[in-house]
Amino acid sequence: MIDRYTTQAMTAIWSRQAKYQRWQDVEVAIVEAHAELGAVPTEALEEVRSRSAFDLKRCDEIELETRHDLMAFVRNLAENIGESGRYVHLGVTSYDVIDTALGIMLRDSCDVLIASAKALGEEIKRLSKEHEHTVEIGRTHGIHAEPITFGFKCANWYAELSRNIERLEQARVDVAVGKVSGAVGIHAITSPELESLVCAKLDLNPDPASTQIINRDRHANFLNVLALMGAGLERIATELRNLQRTEILEVQEAFAAGQTGSSAMPHKRNPWNSETVCGLARLLRGNAHAMVESVATWHERDLTNSSLERIVFPDSCHLADFMLKRLTAILKGLQVFPATMERNLRQMGDLVFSEHVMIALIHAGMSRESAYKVAQRNAAKAWDGCDFKTSVASDPEVRERLTPEAVEELFSLKHHLRNVGHTLTASGIFK
Repeated sequence: MIDRYTTQAMTAIWSRQAKYQRWQDVEVAIVEAHAELGAVPTEALEEVRSRSAFDLKRCDEIELETRHDLMAFVRNLAENIGESGRYVHLGVTSYDVIDTALGIMLRDSCDVLIASAKALGEEIKRLSKEHEHTVEIGRTHGIHAEPITFGFKCANWYAELSRNIERLEQARVDVAVGKVSGAVGIHAITSPELESLVCAKLDLNPDPASTQIINRDRHANFLNVLALMGAGLERIATELRNLQRTEILEVQEAFAAGQTGSSAMPHKRNPWNSETVCGLARLLRGNAHAMVESVATWHERDLTNSSLERIVFPDSCHLADFMLKRLTAILKGLQVFPATMERNLRQMGDLVFSEHVMIALIHAGMSRESAYKVAQRNAAKAWDGCDFKTSVASDPEVRERLTPEAVEELFSLKHHLRNVGHTLTASGIFK
């Protein structure tokens, strides 16, 4: 991943140094388990623990010969440990180490992402509470529909994000597994007992039925969870982009003094942060697709998954964390313009209450088709410049069925928005 979209938290997990450290943790845990089962002398274990170390430059030198990064690493560990180095990697295959280390890295990545997602949730919650009663027009197909509040819109975002956090928490359980089951997973050299000991030391669960690798359905699910979360972040960012359009301008991203919106047009304030989130969401989806393609292998293992995983795992984790943090920063600095929201709401006069008129006439005994026609013909007059509320109130068929007081309530924003609090409570904004 290019530096522009990395995060410190993910670099601490996915850098090459960090990955090799996890390999070392697994190799030492395997020796410890062997010692507990009596296969490695206590003195040798202590030597492994105290002298185990690696150097990336030396690993690269050895890899020129081995053409195998894990075995280069193992040889580097062994030469640093000395005589007891012969007990390193005892009875295991490369992916006993690689996949078990991967389980740790994915588990820890989930922890980072869950924390970042919860931080975003707090910003959404803040906006929702602050703007519970900030009225704006709801839009369908890009066209004015009915009034909502900005707090209601935010509550919808929060509910979706909460579901994505739940999916991440479940994915964490799914990927936090290890394996020390040998070359084809049959425990021919190592035992299930040793595997359980190793996994317990690393706070992982042993995979119940591995081959040479842990089956990639777990990993494909994880990346699909990230892709789905990314789609949710894109949905929020897309809404923010639309609300910042010049002719709408109900919100605006923070714009710093001296910031450049356009190299050619000094007046521009573009929603570039939101656009960045939308662009990166596409990469998450592409990476998830690639991982789904890696679920199938030839027999008990082939190498088709290895190359792409070196890209899609770290990149997706970096991107997802970057997107969460970027959207959190956007919302922290977001300018909300209630007066513009209300002005936009009033652009169509009271036409946005047309459904209330139709429903009231149905309740008053009119057929749905007839009620629709009454509301529609008065709406048509409004399109020609007449006041919709006045037209409805003076319509003979309306006056025949509804009192002036009843008509007045049909055009009441307070009445229309009376259940907003329910949505904020149900979505978890108010607890």
